[in-house]
Formats: sequence, structure tokens, C-alpha cells
Amino acid sequence: MTQGALAKAQESAAPVAPVAPSRLLVVIPAYNEANRIGSVVRKVRSQLAARAAGVLVVDDGSSDCTSEEARAAGATVATHPVNLGYGAALQTGYRFALRHGFASVLQMDADGQHDPASICALLDALDAGADVVVGSRFLHGGSYRPPLLRRIGMAIFGRIASYYAGMKLTDPTSGYQALSARALAFYDHDRYPPDYPDADVLSMVARHGLRLVEVPVRMLESPDGKSMHSGVLKPLYYIFRMSLALALVPLRRERP
Repeated sequence: MTQGALAKAQESAAPVAPVAPSRLLVVIPAYNEANRIGSVVRKVRSQLAARAAGVLVVDDGSSDCTSEEARAAGATVATHPVNLGYGAALQTGYRFALRHGFASVLQMDADGQHDPASICALLDALDAGADVVVGSRFLHGGSYRPPLLRRIGMAIFGRIASYYAGMKLTDPTSGYQALSARALAFYDHDRYPPDYPDADVLSMVARHGLRLVEVPVRMLESPDGKSMHSGVLKPLYYIFRMSLALALVPLRRERP
């Protein structure tokens, strides 16, 4: 899909209910997450009950009842007409936040693995002046243990990203993040990948003047072992795509 077609599809993902402007928007990309998304939304809203925050679920072309369950749990829903990819769903959330005047975004996955109890740690670091706060599953001896091959890939890409960023990144593939308004503006660009935004994006963030920090978070077990890297072809594509993207990082000259 071309960038123009991608942008047009994202523009068509209009939410069906208004969200009152507030300081924070929680963005949850979801694809076929029925029977999970409702619980995630309710836990997030409970965790942020004392804080003015909106919750936006970006339904990335689901064929199940993801949208209906998210709305029933109290979230606003933006729906892609087709499956565009995890990164495209995130960018729809970023653009919604910018358009509706939100000052920051907290992003998390829809499958229930990101523990809402860790939200405060990310927001505290954001309030302290960070632009991108990454929730690390491995900082300070985290207990999360991915499969061996994934650990190897994460270690290799993590070292490359750490070198480019000029700081040690313990979890460059974490999707549990908090973003400032500066980071949102930086991500609202064709540079943002529609599929797997992780090590390469964090490298660019650090290289181009945004303050990047990590905080420890708790990772829960996936209810069904589901992963966006499941299968045979997806991991191979991910390795090829991330290797190429990291190789091109030194050639990019974007600024915030």
C-alpha cells in the first residue's frame, strides 16, 4: 500500500463517539481482540480514574466484535476499513491526538499483556520531561522471558539501536510507551513505519533531539500465546525489514 493510500485509509478511520479534550489519550491498536479488549479498556479506565484521560481503540480492520466490545467498555473507536498494520494503527491514534488537542499519548497493546498497573511509571517519566518513555520488560531484572530465537533477535537489534541512540536500550521492541507532544509531531510523518515500529524508530528518536528514557514495567502472560510475530514468514520478514531499516538510520536527516 502506498503512503498516499495509507494516509487516505487512516483519514477514513473516524471515531464514532466524541472524546472530550484532555491532557492524555490512551491509544490501543487492536486487531481481532474480541473477548480481551473490553477487559483491557476497563482496567485502563480504572487505573486512570483520577486523571482526565481519553481512551481510543484503533480497530485495524478486525473481522470480529473488537469495536463493539471496546465501545461497550467506554472507549472511543476509530476503525480502519482494512488491516493496515500495527504501526499504521498507532499513527492513526497519534493523528487523532494531535487533531483533538491532546498533549500526550500512552500506547499499549490490546491483548492484556501490558499491565495497567505500570501506567503511572511511564506517565511519571513523561511528566519529568521525557519525550518518549519506553516500558522495558527487562530493566532491573524483569521476569519476562520470550522464546530463545526472539531473545537473540532482540539482543542483536537492541545493541545496534543502542549504538545509534548513544544509550543502552534494554527493550527496543516494547510497544508500551508514553509520548510527549513533540514526539507525536515527530511521528506524524511518512518516516513512521506502518508495520513494525520499534528499534529503528527509537534510534531516530534519540538521534534527532528527543529525550528517550526507559522505565521498568510488568509484562503479563498472553492468554493464548498470540504474537504479531507468530508463524514462519512474519519473523523472517521482520528480520529483513528491521535489518534494512537500521542500516538506513545513519542516512536519515529528519529533525523534530
